[in-house]
Amino acid sequence: MTEFGYFLSSEEFTPAQLVEQARLAERAGFTRLAISDHFHPWNDAQGSGPFVWGVIGALSQATRLPVTTLVTCPTVRLHPAVTAQAAATADVQLPGGLRLGVGTGEALNEHVLGDRWPPFDVRAEMLEEAVAVMRELFTGGVVSHYGPHYTVENARLYTPPEGGRLPVYVSAFGPKAAESAAEYADGLVTMTPDAELVGRYRAAGGTGPVVGGVKVCWSENHERAVKTVHRLWPSELLPGELAQILPTPQHFEQATELVTEQMVARSVTCGDDPRQHVDRLRGYVEAGFDEVYVGQIGQEQEGFFDFYRERILPRVTAGTRGVPAHRRRRAVGGDATGA
Repeated sequence: MTEFGYFLSSEEFTPAQLVEQARLAERAGFTRLAISDHFHPWNDAQGSGPFVWGVIGALSQATRLPVTTLVTCPTVRLHPAVTAQAAATADVQLPGGLRLGVGTGEALNEHVLGDRWPPFDVRAEMLEEAVAVMRELFTGGVVSHYGPHYTVENARLYTPPEGGRLPVYVSAFGPKAAESAAEYADGLVTMTPDAELVGRYRAAGGTGPVVGGVKVCWSENHERAVKTVHRLWPSELLPGELAQILPTPQHFEQATELVTEQMVARSVTCGDDPRQHVDRLRGYVEAGFDEVYVGQIGQEQEGFFDFYRERILPRVTAGTRGVPAHRRRRAVGGDATGA
């Protein structure tokens, strides 16, 4: 069955707010948590940027739900050996364990040390090498590695993850990246409900979970919700590779001047119509996703959690019970079929 989790947005909320949202999410019936890893927010209106590993430590004392990073970049701002240590410690602390979602990153977060921002093909190579380094460290053995991008000398994690292994999910937004993820990742992360992309991952041999996320803005006032999204998250509507190459929140603010409230209203689920929220989530279920994380934009958090507990989660989970997502293309609003 498809599981539904809550997406904690580090760019928009303080550490204390994120911890409280985790508590509310568990009470509302979400079964997992995801959290973003950013040095900068996308714009100044979001206004937050806590160190994700510190927040995850606090989450370990507030919830028993598993936590997935969506996603962290273990290649530039943090060396993969340091990321491995942070992830292993988080896995040991969290009652539900950690799933390490990783990606090639954005210049917005990774340029801050003054390193050159490589083209995508180089970043993809760096990511694959970083995952290999981290996996070796997770075993708890002594690791020395001399690769094209990273050097590790006599390193050992004395607090390794339980069993010497930690699931690593890789973010991919195109068919080649999805096929590559099938070769070396434990799962696929992709944000849009693209059944064709999921199919490419499965056809290439990917057997791990397919993980996605979506932002919504619940409010009893639809117009207010649209304005909230337009103020806080217009970057969600930027096309192409802009999100990967723009280096500062101010550059994103300039780019998103082209995003209108009408575009937000067409593209983002806003307001309190249950059918629209259910239909948005069903798109992921029908595309074959195993885990879907929903993030609420703005400050109307308690109303959102009440709404999802009472009117949304019972409807979207009822149609997928007992049917593994990767063995089903349409289990909500249609017949389940084997992949």
